[in-house]
Amino acid sequence: MADTIPANISPLYPLANAKGTDLLCELCQKPAFIQCSKCRVTYYCGPEHQRADWIGIHAKICDELAVLRKPVPFLTSEKDRREKREELIQQQLRMIVITRTTGQKLLFENHFEEAVPAALQSLKFAIDVHGSSSVELVPSYLILGEASIGLQRLSQAEEYLSQAQWTVLKTDNPSNAIKSQLHRNLGLLFSAKGDYGRALENLAIDIFHASDEYGTEDIRVSGGYFSMANIFMYKNKQEIAYDLFGRVIDIWYDHLWRIVQAMTAPPDIPDGLGEVVAEITQEEKEHLDEAQQAEALKILHSIYSLLVETSEAVDSGSEAESIGEFDSKTAELLAAAGLGDSPQSDEDATGIAEHYRHIRAALQ
Repeated sequence: MADTIPANISPLYPLANAKGTDLLCELCQKPAFIQCSKCRVTYYCGPEHQRADWIGIHAKICDELAVLRKPVPFLTSEKDRREKREELIQQQLRMIVITRTTGQKLLFENHFEEAVPAALQSLKFAIDVHGSSSVELVPSYLILGEASIGLQRLSQAEEYLSQAQWTVLKTDNPSNAIKSQLHRNLGLLFSAKGDYGRALENLAIDIFHASDEYGTEDIRVSGGYFSMANIFMYKNKQEIAYDLFGRVIDIWYDHLWRIVQAMTAPPDIPDGLGEVVAEITQEEKEHLDEAQQAEALKILHSIYSLLVETSEAVDSGSEAESIGEFDSKTAELLAAAGLGDSPQSDEDATGIAEHYRHIRAALQ
């Protein structure tokens, strides 16, 4: 996360704005009194919102905003105008991916306040590209809703999730992916309100749609099982919870181990095609984006912490020792799978994977 805040913020004087020009705060839409002196196209009501935006997302996209928000030059040719529009749309689509991935990453890291600016930016870009009533806005509403749940602002979370739910209901044949995300967030909301029956009902629907969209063993299904397991732990139904945690570990182990195997395997390049093709082939291999890395760390480390804290889950001796090493070994495997740094040898990778087997055994 970008903790260094630029000191040279330029002041603004609303009364000096050109007639009909209202410069508003990026986060709260109140009159702005300062602007980012780097991009000079982003405005804030005060230093607090400037700092929140910088930490949440602005540090990543400051330069891009300077380009995207500058006035469009007058083009006489229809062909040039069409190409410029297409170029702008592609830039905005890229920004949607960046801002949503960042928002999701911050949620998995429990940085709920910082996730809000990223989600707001993703919502703005999505509206610019898709319009104000498109189902493509739903992921942004869901990030805002989940951030509000994390901040215990449940009424605000309900508003965001109601907007997302209404948009999905108005959409013909929304994807299983969208329905899965919506019901997962509804499950989290009901869980936060203590309505565990409705929470489990929505999480079951989430798992159904995610499994239908991606397959039953995909990592995008695991979040539903993880949230279910947490509810059963709270209800003191540990046997069910451990079974669900075990399923989560199985899914992540298989996924991460496939990535490590792919990274440690030499690229299959025909003779004579050279190192450039080998490098391209390596880049195309399966990997984790930064949000998925944060999700894996959150889920696996949470299960690890639970095993350490819950005496019924671990036995003394070698099994407990393996659990004690799980945290560092998780980091090694995630680094290998997500950041592209291969283990030093196949033996090292096998050793890392073995610790996942110990954890799985502890849950049985």
